[in-house]
Amino acid sequence: MKISYHWLNDYLPTGFSAEETARLLTDCGLETEGIETAESVPGGLRGLFIGEVKEKAKHPNADKLSLTKVDVGGPELLSIVCGAPNVEAGQKVVVAVVGTIVHPTSGEPFEIKKSKIRGELSEGMICAEDEIGLGKSHDGILVLPADAQVGMRAAEYFKLESDQVLEIGLTPNRADAASHFGVARDLSAVMLAQTLRNDPTAEHQAAKLPQMFAFSDDLNPSSVSVELQNPEACIRYSGVMISGIEVKPSPAWLQRRLSAIGVRPINNVVDVTNYVLHELGQPLHAFDADKIAGKKVIVRKVDEGTPFVTLDGVERKLAAQDLMICDTEKPMCIAGVFGGLHSGVSENTKAIFLESACFEPVHVRKTSKRHTLKTDSSFRFERGTDPNLTMVALQRAAWLLNEVANGEVSSAPIDIYPTPVEATEIAFSYSYCDALIGKAIERSLIRKILLALGIEIVHESNDALLLAVPPFKVDVKREADVVEEVLRIYGYNNIGFPEQVRGSLSYAPTPDAERAQTTIANLLAAQGFQEMVNNSLTKAAYYEGLNLVENTSAVELLNPLSSDLSVLRQTLLFGGLEVITYNQNRRQLDLRLYEFGKVYRKKNDVPENIWPYEEERRLMVLMTGRKQPESWNTSNDALGFFDLKNTVHQILQRVGISEGVKSENINDAFIVEGLLYKNGKRELVRFGKATKALLKKTDTNAVVWIAEFNWDTVMHLLAKSKGVHFSEVPKFPAVRRDLALVLDRQISYQELEQLAYQTERKLLRHVNLFDVYEGDKIGKEKKSYALSFTLQDENATLTDKEIEKVMERLAKAYTEKMGAQIRS
Repeated sequence: MKISYHWLNDYLPTGFSAEETARLLTDCGLETEGIETAESVPGGLRGLFIGEVKEKAKHPNADKLSLTKVDVGGPELLSIVCGAPNVEAGQKVVVAVVGTIVHPTSGEPFEIKKSKIRGELSEGMICAEDEIGLGKSHDGILVLPADAQVGMRAAEYFKLESDQVLEIGLTPNRADAASHFGVARDLSAVMLAQTLRNDPTAEHQAAKLPQMFAFSDDLNPSSVSVELQNPEACIRYSGVMISGIEVKPSPAWLQRRLSAIGVRPINNVVDVTNYVLHELGQPLHAFDADKIAGKKVIVRKVDEGTPFVTLDGVERKLAAQDLMICDTEKPMCIAGVFGGLHSGVSENTKAIFLESACFEPVHVRKTSKRHTLKTDSSFRFERGTDPNLTMVALQRAAWLLNEVANGEVSSAPIDIYPTPVEATEIAFSYSYCDALIGKAIERSLIRKILLALGIEIVHESNDALLLAVPPFKVDVKREADVVEEVLRIYGYNNIGFPEQVRGSLSYAPTPDAERAQTTIANLLAAQGFQEMVNNSLTKAAYYEGLNLVENTSAVELLNPLSSDLSVLRQTLLFGGLEVITYNQNRRQLDLRLYEFGKVYRKKNDVPENIWPYEEERRLMVLMTGRKQPESWNTSNDALGFFDLKNTVHQILQRVGISEGVKSENINDAFIVEGLLYKNGKRELVRFGKATKALLKKTDTNAVVWIAEFNWDTVMHLLAKSKGVHFSEVPKFPAVRRDLALVLDRQISYQELEQLAYQTERKLLRHVNLFDVYEGDKIGKEKKSYALSFTLQDENATLTDKEIEKVMERLAKAYTEKMGAQIRS
């Protein structure tokens, strides 16, 4: 949210700089994320001066150019070549000196350089109004009155205004600060607290409301009536007729204010409604009174599928739950969200019906999300507006419309308020406040802070207050909320650290999940992996046609922020692929990434008394690109399956998981050329190459190797494992023997490895596949594996006879159980 520094000072002249104001706001919970300078003219006319043309002569080499000598208040006259037909000696002009960045009305900024034009020196530029952003005319140079002072800065001469704009990161609970006046109210309370710490007798400098129109009692009844059919969706509806409107561009001051905070000026009537919205936080809407059929405004819901053309020219199909502002014939506006194309203000408008309402937040939020419409009005209504502000906003708008559009209030205001919203009464205890904050704040200071925030003290006793919290404080509903209000105004930084630290021993679960995660994170980081943290919310479209876990579905949000954040993730994969796509679009092609996170799913067809939601912890590892960074002394080999498999094995080895793991080949919607490791029926990790269909969903144009660990299974096995233990270096040597086997092609290396360990449990230490051959010499359905076997006895040196017996048993097992042929 953008807040104008000058605008803010209209309600609360602080005397602080914009930087100091930003610091105070940040300290009270309105975090200022940045300060920008807003200028009424781009560039602020910097480097431009008032000059006088002293001499003019014809350019010797160009008929349409003139040689001039110009005085800009410096020690010497400037030689400037000018092509304007109206340049004459004695004129007062605007001059851009060498080094100035000129910002034209249209086109890109450019720098004035010392140069030669057709052989003659030019040390600046005599400017036309469109060349410096002051207008659109390019008929000739801008000639100023004779009394213009030579050497004066152009910005000073034209009385340009600049403003500083504070960018505030407004949190969703702070609807009361979604306006300049709301921010001023908080700032005044902070200033009071700051002053009272030094001067207990200081008075509160409250933020002052702007000028208002006073509705008199002798006004005629309104020619437009209002009917409220859905009071559950519209808490309060106010309106007034304003006649004699002259629709035209807004005055410069109003345009500057709106432009500074990023709002595009449209016309004086629309600009006033936008101005009041950002000033007071109350959205307004102006209807052309002549376009209201039957001279009646009806607040109601319409039939499902009713077509409605909004201000952007788009025809939308309304839902039966959408609250609409209608006349007797048609809908005119989506309540609290967006106006209609055919009922708004135009250049022919002479009278308006000005609406100021308080709509129920949930209705507005659902309608806004349903139609993917985010507006300044919906932003405020979704968070909750003050029902007591509707008439105040009308009075302010009526005064402004009289000033800028000659509008006159032509009837008594209409105000429909079926069930007035009462202040929330909260019991507040000083001792509770002290305990929660950790510091005893002076009681008088607490009372003054509460009053400065608009919270009324109904009753007071020795240790307690009965408070009446106004409706605009939508997030203050309980005692702890009041304590938070006191603390943020008092200042979090004013709460010191205790001199003593008290602690107690606590039971540490085994295994330590945080320690295990940190261990693996360090392992991966040491190998060049980078950690990523992605949003748990993702696109529902990613999971269309996918059945990750049988008889489960995605957990959908009831009120999603957007279609891109409509479900909870069922896998970490899509977030990782989005990161890869983002980086590759920025030419970062070699990536090794990992993420720890949770995934979620909903079990289908479960009884109502059973909680249907599940969540699991996962570890995702992704690899793409080259094995090594590009260099003259390294190869450009791409990462492959065995690089990924090596990483998977290192992770399992690091947490001490080596036994009871079985593997299966997998080719599914996510992975091809992959493996699935399981422990019993528990999935441990699945890894392999991402499918093309999967990569297409995230527009990823690369080969990506993925591994997703079920971290819950890892922790389960870690609890049962013996961990990593030291063992002494063997005293007796190991022996290696090799076997070459001709096998059927469908037999895997894992089967050979498992059979070897089953056959020789005592002496076999390691099995390795070191050569594979497939070719016509051994048959099309055959392959040759060359295996090495490492044998070792921890208590004695192996004899040749012992070694031969082991190898004979292995050869026999492979021959009888695998149908292998032993190659000599």
